[in-house]
Amino acid sequence: MTELHAPISLALVNDYPVVTQGIARMLENVDRLKVVERASGENPSHVVDLVLYDAFAARGRGEHDVVRLLEDERNRKLVVYTWHVSEAQVQQALDLGIDGYLSKELGARELADALIRIHEGERVVEPKPVPENIEIADWPGRGAGLSPREAEVVALITQGATNDEIARTCYLSINSVKSYIRSAYRKMGVERRSQAVLWGVQNGMQPKATTTECTP
Repeated sequence: MTELHAPISLALVNDYPVVTQGIARMLENVDRLKVVERASGENPSHVVDLVLYDAFAARGRGEHDVVRLLEDERNRKLVVYTWHVSEAQVQQALDLGIDGYLSKELGARELADALIRIHEGERVVEPKPVPENIEIADWPGRGAGLSPREAEVVALITQGATNDEIARTCYLSINSVKSYIRSAYRKMGVERRSQAVLWGVQNGMQPKATTTECTP
């Protein structure tokens, strides 16, 4: 195999294993990309060509996590993967020095193509508007019928975030946050925040710090 077409090593980073597992499944049939590690709450332990940082429920840690990953010399290039695509947030991430900013609206083929282009030296930004009925790889709470946005709101509630903090983290209005909370509570069968926190802990909404090496 020539160097030009050598596999591109990829590490997936997010605090929720179900999220990184879902992305790995999306990319498993892409010959050029090889997922070598799924890291939850930690820097990848390998030298990798690309790190794909999924910002699901990152809360206030998001910028800190990006800076930490950028400072690790083992991570040759860093890409942020999110459905929060406001102009201000995109520019903030770019100013930190990331190599790509990708919307979760991208399908598996588009995501893989963008990652390959980033590896080859292009700074790719594809912040397309993200629809409410987005279908991404996976997320905690999906089995209970929570949408991706509802799930992120519940995950942040489980972490102790206030409605104002959720609004800032997710770039939503406070009324939108309250609407997502009401609809999520109906699906979860809870009425109070304390019940939602307990439900979240019992249903995988608590971040986990683990690192998984992927088999060749």
